[in-house]
Amino acid sequence: MASPVASSPDLPLPGGLCAIHQPNLFPRLTTLAKLFAADCWIVLDDVQFTRRDYQHRTRLASLPDAQDRRWLTIPTHLPHGRRTAIRDALIVEPLRSRRRTAQMLQQYYGASPHWPAFQQALTSLLDLFDTTEKTADLAEASTRILLNLLGWTGCVLRSSRLHARMGRSERLADLAALTGARSYLCGTGGMSYLNTAPFRAHGLTVTPFTTPAAGLWQTGREASAVRALMQLGCKPLAATLRAAAAGQSGPQHAP
Repeated sequence: MASPVASSPDLPLPGGLCAIHQPNLFPRLTTLAKLFAADCWIVLDDVQFTRRDYQHRTRLASLPDAQDRRWLTIPTHLPHGRRTAIRDALIVEPLRSRRRTAQMLQQYYGASPHWPAFQQALTSLLDLFDTTEKTADLAEASTRILLNLLGWTGCVLRSSRLHARMGRSERLADLAALTGARSYLCGTGGMSYLNTAPFRAHGLTVTPFTTPAAGLWQTGREASAVRALMQLGCKPLAATLRAAAAGQSGPQHAP
């Protein structure tokens, strides 16, 4: 039997799909697609910060040439060294980081006809540099901006505010169960290690999430989704992501 988990007054209505993912700065298209397909995104902010990951950086690809890429990075200090949790990582030189973020995004995407709408939404993120010292706040906000522009109406929770067991699969299962979801939406990387027994104990299925490999998706695992948004615009990209969500194979029970 699964262990009991605490309830939250902010939980969404039961029966949907739950995705659990670390806060990523302007996430890659494949990551954004998974979150867009979910009814609830749990921001995994209480695990260890990893500099080689996407928690404080993103790879921008230019509109004319997807191979013209450059890292946009928020310099980050880890007050507890390598043991620092994502939620505790601190922004270094916030004013300089704010200017660089604004400049690089405009340099890469300012020529797009869809830039004005994105620029307007970007204001709230840039203002956040003045009010928070946490890198995770910026990363989460950058993802929320993209989801909001695409019309996503799901729920966002933070794992640091929820109670779950410590085992990797047990923790994910407990967190997903807290949302009242019917299924956990799992990326291809997670499927390689996930033990679905804790999910079954909660009455949850696991739904593998995959994306196409051709066309717009060719750089989907490498470059920020901002490029796709600047190419297509909000409504066409939302339609593309809905199609990707509809094309999933359905729940599976891995070992």
